[in-house]
Amino acid sequence: MKSTNTQTKKYGMVIDLDKCTGCGACMVACMAENNVPFKENESNKQDSITWLRVYKMDNGKPYPENDICYLPRPCMHCEGHAGHSPCVSVCPATATDYSTETGIVSQIYTRCFGCRYCMAACPYHVRYFNWWDPVWPEGMEKMLSPNVSVRTRGVVEKCSFCFHRYQLAMEKAHYEGREEIEEEEYQTACCQACPADAITFGDLYNPKHKVFELKQTPGAFRLLERLGTNPKVFYLTSRDWVRKQGDNYLKNEGQVIAKGGH
Repeated sequence: MKSTNTQTKKYGMVIDLDKCTGCGACMVACMAENNVPFKENESNKQDSITWLRVYKMDNGKPYPENDICYLPRPCMHCEGHAGHSPCVSVCPATATDYSTETGIVSQIYTRCFGCRYCMAACPYHVRYFNWWDPVWPEGMEKMLSPNVSVRTRGVVEKCSFCFHRYQLAMEKAHYEGREEIEEEEYQTACCQACPADAITFGDLYNPKHKVFELKQTPGAFRLLERLGTNPKVFYLTSRDWVRKQGDNYLKNEGQVIAKGGH
């Protein structure tokens, strides 16, 4: 019997920050694909839900030395240590789990009872709590994806790397007598929607996938790597100040901590 501790796939992203224009197309695609609810008045961002959020960063210098960078932040799907990512380790309801098959951190809404321990444990603020039952404008319910369940009030939700697309691709492969799927058969909505081609998605273990080579690009980094969460989202940039901020660099530390991709 094959050991369940042997991970054969590890899906992840490589995001080129030098290509990202901050257009927000990835955010819109994510919301549409995953039935992410919204309110009539979205001015209060404390209870808004955005699985994928684009942050604006700058180097803190005045014009003309000022430089801007946009950083898309999905769920990092942390591997942690042997699958013990921060959120998985603290969930008392086992509503979130680490898949040894894909490396994806799941969220099972029907198990979640809203304690929000996972939100407190996540250093990337990628998890959101449903304070309200979703109310869709008249007629929009016909536009909802049948492949993603609509969440109810009182549960936590987050980016799933569009896992339903993986399931559909695997079903198609099994129907055709294949055990594996091709790289292009499983792509996230944000990756496909990016007009600047800044987001690349695939199996970080597979040498045939683009992300396998991109993650080894000199200067590649992951957010808050010093925490040891082992996230599966890598970032590329030629700008040193971006890497420093991405690793929570503090000026008074006296040294730069910006690790490359592994």
